Amino acid sequence: MTFSLPMTRRGVLAGGAALAASLTRPATARAATPSILRAVPSTAQLAPDGYPATPVWSYATDGAGIVPGPELRVKAGDRITRRLVNDLPQSTAVHWHGIRIDNAMDGAAPLTQAPVPPGKTFDYDFVAPDPGTYWYHSHDRGYEQVARGLAGPLIVEDRTPWLGEDGAATREMTLVLDDWLLNADAALVENFDSLHAASHAGRLGNTVTVNGTAYPDLPLRPGERVRLRLINTATARVMPISFGGLRARLIALDGHPVAPRAVDTVLLGPAQRADVVIDAASAQDARGSLLLDPGNGGAVEVAGFPNQGDPMAGTQDDVRPLPAWGNLPTPDLADPQRETLLMEGGAMRGFSEATYDGETLGFRELASRGMVWAFNGIAHGMDAPMFRAPRGRTVHLSMTNRTAFAHAIHLHGHHFRIESKTATAETHGDIRDTALVGPDETLEVAFVADNPGRWMIHCHMLEHQQSGMMGWFDVA
Repeated sequence: MTFSLPMTRRGVLAGGAALAASLTRPATARAATPSILRAVPSTAQLAPDGYPATPVWSYATDGAGIVPGPELRVKAGDRITRRLVNDLPQSTAVHWHGIRIDNAMDGAAPLTQAPVPPGKTFDYDFVAPDPGTYWYHSHDRGYEQVARGLAGPLIVEDRTPWLGEDGAATREMTLVLDDWLLNADAALVENFDSLHAASHAGRLGNTVTVNGTAYPDLPLRPGERVRLRLINTATARVMPISFGGLRARLIALDGHPVAPRAVDTVLLGPAQRADVVIDAASAQDARGSLLLDPGNGGAVEVAGFPNQGDPMAGTQDDVRPLPAWGNLPTPDLADPQRETLLMEGGAMRGFSEATYDGETLGFRELASRGMVWAFNGIAHGMDAPMFRAPRGRTVHLSMTNRTAFAHAIHLHGHHFRIESKTATAETHGDIRDTALVGPDETLEVAFVADNPGRWMIHCHMLEHQQSGMMGWFDVA
């Protein structure tokens, strides 16, 4: 797969133009007054120093909004209560991405709740059952609102200690990776409805930030072992990430632990997360790097890891595995319910016809209505479920991509196991909530439909979602 990124290390804006178990809630009482999560217009210094601040939309818990949004951190099994206050000029809603959550709290407007109008509020109240790295973001006009900055990290800590234990890390960093399309004045390019972008790879930016900053330095102590929680919050950018000068081992994907394994590169599609343990070099003047392949096989440093401070007693011990979840049901593939998801459309492939809003239309007429993608021959299929599954049933889902572009397919309310043994971007046996499916690839996954409700399934290239790649399934 090839992913293009029109970006250089510095001076990216030069030239005067933009580059083209049970999930039931415990019986504890609800909080009388939930903590506030406010969606507000704000500004952020996204471009390098010397450029103006960028007008954004952002989340705030206290004071002004920040990009990314404030880190929300709880322990597994804790309740999260947040009152969304909408101070934006549009309606909005918050989706708690990756959390196996009560359906009514999923934030997938308009399926699970009505969008929250400007000036109004909505109370979210749910339990976070599983430890791991998650995030929250707008799920109403997400292709625009996430691109404007409405996203933040949600960290659910392990029930039993891991940090500081033998073989584990001594500290951790949450690194939110984002991709922004800025003009020469560092303002957002406001072509959020671009059908050209939607029919290709999506809205690809020209500035990558780590925790809202372009090219930050993140100091390590010599010999230190650190857990990185990597989150790709971009609306379209697929991010191949490597760790120049650092020994790296993968320990979790989309919040779920994996047996620690050495990695040179971690491929993060939009919405995907990876927890990686790195070991700093022992030399006082050493420097590591967080590198992004811009799509040409090269590497751009998007963050530096300079060694600073007193050395630590480094270890070459194997990395300690994360505690197991212990509550994710195992799919029974002896006689599963078999379902398919066929992806069609987009530039360079298209389709002859698809159904939209109850009508069967040709590609040109669909495009005139903003629809250029389809699932199973249906564009923007929200009128009826893609499939229904009784609660507790194992579902085997075969996802076939007949398009010229990769798609990050996200299932709400569930994690699934990768069953394909030859997938380009995914590894057999891993547990995920978002899977990257390459062009002309079929990816097979399986999950137990144990969380009742109506759950969205969509491409997390959010322009693809908006222009047809969305549907839902029903767990009875």
